[in-house]
Amino acid sequence: MPFVLATVGSPMTILGLTLWQLAIIAGAAFCTQIVGGIAGYGTGLLLPLVLVPIIGPEAIVPVIGLSALITNPTRVLVFREHLDLPKALLISSLALPTTVIGAWGYTLLSGRGAAMVIGAALILMVPLRRFLARHHFRLRGGGIGIASIVFGFFNGGMTGSGIMLISMLMAMGLTGQQVIATDALTSTIVGLAKTGVFYAAGALPAKLCLVAVLIGVMATPGTLMARWLVRRFSARLHDTVLEGAIILGGSLLIWRAIA
Repeated sequence: MPFVLATVGSPMTILGLTLWQLAIIAGAAFCTQIVGGIAGYGTGLLLPLVLVPIIGPEAIVPVIGLSALITNPTRVLVFREHLDLPKALLISSLALPTTVIGAWGYTLLSGRGAAMVIGAALILMVPLRRFLARHHFRLRGGGIGIASIVFGFFNGGMTGSGIMLISMLMAMGLTGQQVIATDALTSTIVGLAKTGVFYAAGALPAKLCLVAVLIGVMATPGTLMARWLVRRFSARLHDTVLEGAIILGGSLLIWRAIA
């Protein structure tokens, strides 16, 4: 049987993955969904640390992109009362073309230098955002357009770009659970285009689809746990958590680039 293979003295496998590997993936997915539900991102930065030894680095972006089509709609549903639909649609429409370009060029381009630049920029963005907020600055107009186009390109070709979107939404005046819900819908829309490119290119065989679905299945319990935690945060504490997550994410991007 091609789906389940078992021999005496060897572990059972499903599409080439052992039950132990599947259990590790499920546990990691649950934990990162809690982080994602609180901080607005997490899967794209934290899951690769577990997935790379199991499925290889070249499969990370397609798998996480497909799984996000399950995890992000779950966040939209859970935090739907805080969704800013106009901002989500605006960013998505501007980011879609460059998302397709980024996904198409994924196998041709190295993301090491880009990861270092984005990581450093995101770390510096936290104190800069506070300074600009003190002077009542907001990302608007042409700035939103440029930021959305840049986000789309990196979203298409690398993991971890969710922290870029989180930073944009905070600079547009969103806070707390508004950020989580709006980020989730935006990521879902651009993720459809991204996954379509990978599927057409044959980068999502059955084994990787199984991993992506398993990650997605853990979205509901992880996100519900995150909502339970978030509702016990004040708005100011949640913003502090988001800023801490941005700094951590930028640091992880740099570490992954130089490791």
